[in-house]
Amino acid sequence: MSEKNREGKRTARERLAEERAKQKTADKRRRVLIVGASVVCVLGLAAVIGVIAANTGKDKASGPVVVPSGANGQDSLAVPVGKEGAKSTLVVWEDFRCPACKAFEAAYRPAIHELTGSGKLKVEYHLATIIDGNMGGTGSRNAANAAACAQDAGKFPAYHDVLYENQPEETSDDYAENGKLLELAKKVDGLDTPAFRTCVEKGTHNTWVDKSAAAFRNGGFSGTPTVLLDGKNIYQDRSMTPAKLKQQVEAAAKG
Repeated sequence: MSEKNREGKRTARERLAEERAKQKTADKRRRVLIVGASVVCVLGLAAVIGVIAANTGKDKASGPVVVPSGANGQDSLAVPVGKEGAKSTLVVWEDFRCPACKAFEAAYRPAIHELTGSGKLKVEYHLATIIDGNMGGTGSRNAANAAACAQDAGKFPAYHDVLYENQPEETSDDYAENGKLLELAKKVDGLDTPAFRTCVEKGTHNTWVDKSAAAFRNGGFSGTPTVLLDGKNIYQDRSMTPAKLKQQVEAAAKG
């Protein structure tokens, strides 16, 4: 083998090694980001448990529980995304004001969209309001109500993503303003309708959101996001990545 060929092969091997190292570093950084962010939310929840208790009942909705269209599961508190017959189910407890939830979404959304789109994964979203209790305000509840209104219109997944993409600072209660929630609806094709606006402005699903929040508080969960893949909390697996999630779901789909 000529010296030139040997050098070419060596260079190719070095490039491959560098790419693998970069990917490994990126995956590690992503895991640290997600786990670190969730720890912040967990610590916040633990530190202000008294505040949560003190705020329980404040600004609480009254009236009948109006279940969003298509919601299912126990007490109809789950918003389903994906095909019912999928072999794997991802249960996500989340809060639209929670920065750790946004970090999870940013890292895992492409994989989740791919898996739900291919029929291999069903996601059940449960909406919590712990940041309202931690920081004060009603932005978590109002955003959850707006998301439920989007579910009525068949636009939950798109509006869900828009809420996270435009999430305000944790200390800012921007989502308490219906005007902000209605403005963001314009980013979703076909969502900005009189029916949706009325649903948001009247807080049609507020009592349902409160019921969901109570289920979270009584469920023994430590914080948001809580993410369960077929019953197993994937945050307990420090090696979890979007690629590993896809691998597990695809393996289950093959039976």
